[in-house]
Amino acid sequence: MQVTRPCVVSLRWRLEDAQGQLIDELTEPMEFLVGGDDLFAKVEEALEGQAVGFETDLALQPEEAFGDYDSNLVCFEARGLFPDGVEPGLQIEGLPEGAATEGMPQDVVYTVTEVYPEHVVLDGNHPLAGIGLRMHLTLLDVRAATEAEAQAGSVGEPIFMVQTGAPPDEQIH
Repeated sequence: MQVTRPCVVSLRWRLEDAQGQLIDELTEPMEFLVGGDDLFAKVEEALEGQAVGFETDLALQPEEAFGDYDSNLVCFEARGLFPDGVEPGLQIEGLPEGAATEGMPQDVVYTVTEVYPEHVVLDGNHPLAGIGLRMHLTLLDVRAATEAEAQAGSVGEPIFMVQTGAPPDEQIH
């Protein structure tokens, strides 16, 4: 079977930044919906029409991956809005209740990047925003998507597990 939309592909990959530093290595096969929300458009384009055994190397510019870095998604909030022990790396969905910064999106995951005695710095950018990526991709299997997968636009698995240096149970998904 060849990759056509919608279908489910089983992939293995190695993802690096532009300098060759490992970001993620998917050594066990993982399924993704082609024609949904699971993969970047450039990855889907590379897979389109291919069959099991296909391998390729892709270079993804920031706008083809996690987007350009947007300094407007960085803000400072009062330290008192956060629990004791807040540390860089903590992630919260939306700004905390009582936040003073106006115009920030609430449907964004913010990462605490710095903690000061009086304020906390929050960054709503994806950790890989603004970074060019290199991906070595192997297509291991192709199957028809179920109706539920096609309607959901996903097989429901996380796309990337970003290695942040944190223990595995604290990695960003």
